[in-house]
Amino acid sequence: MILILIVGLLLLAGAVALLLQSWRFSQARTAETLAQIDAYGFSAKTQVEAESATPDVGALQQIADHIGALAQGVLGGGERGIQKQLIAAGLYNTSARMVTGYRILLAIVLPLGWLWLGAAGGVKSAMILLGIAFFAFLGWILPMVVLNRRARQRTDAIDYELPELIDLLVVTLEAGVSFLASVQMAADRLEGPLGVELRLTLQEQRMGLTTNDALKGMLGRADTPGMRTFVRSVLQGETLGTSTGQIMRNLAIEMRKRRRSAAEERAQKAPIKILFPLVFLIFPAMFIVLLGPAFYSIGKIFGAT
Repeated sequence: MILILIVGLLLLAGAVALLLQSWRFSQARTAETLAQIDAYGFSAKTQVEAESATPDVGALQQIADHIGALAQGVLGGGERGIQKQLIAAGLYNTSARMVTGYRILLAIVLPLGWLWLGAAGGVKSAMILLGIAFFAFLGWILPMVVLNRRARQRTDAIDYELPELIDLLVVTLEAGVSFLASVQMAADRLEGPLGVELRLTLQEQRMGLTTNDALKGMLGRADTPGMRTFVRSVLQGETLGTSTGQIMRNLAIEMRKRRRSAAEERAQKAPIKILFPLVFLIFPAMFIVLLGPAFYSIGKIFGAT
């Protein structure tokens, strides 16, 4: 019975992994980025609300979208925070109600799966009830954990790519190219999340926003310390009329120092982070290998006597 329960739990974990994989979109390539640009509203002052009835939406996405739409009146607010995380994660074609639908689906499917496995494995009623509560809570928070992790990875990637952007701007600005043309050249060169944000910013500027408003919109979508420093430096240079090339050169030096300090901080955190696997995973195995034969020999000696 225990073996059947373990196998069932493994199958359930595989099903959950496949479900999450179907929910997560692949990294945006150039063609997908252009398609997103066409579908995106490009307003720096409004939240991005993607349509759920797009032709490439699968059946699971449609079900989650309908469930989220039905739950909007019951659950109330909170969608603005989810939408902000979706924008930070680069999921412009995903709506907040779709994420809510996934949360409700997982909060229902996981407890039902556990109930079926527990009943088939002969688990006690108290354990079944505890498992139902645990898996319902897990299903409710799991989509947000995945979304927050993706948003954090994307914003970290943007911060990591900023020094390269600033170096490109320094070279082009000092060569006599205008700021917008320099940003366009950098957007054509960069292929990561920062390149996507630059292309969105340029598209907003073409649709009528001023350069300052477009940069503020980019800061609203990717609010990281590096992006904040970059946008504020550009806005300050435009306001005061100082040389943008000199500002970018000073900013490049500051970004390099910030990246170095961040690397040193991560290096100092490494010994603390390694304590958990060292104490709970490596030391027990070493004790078993080193002390196991000694305990076995002592047991045989006392058993013989």
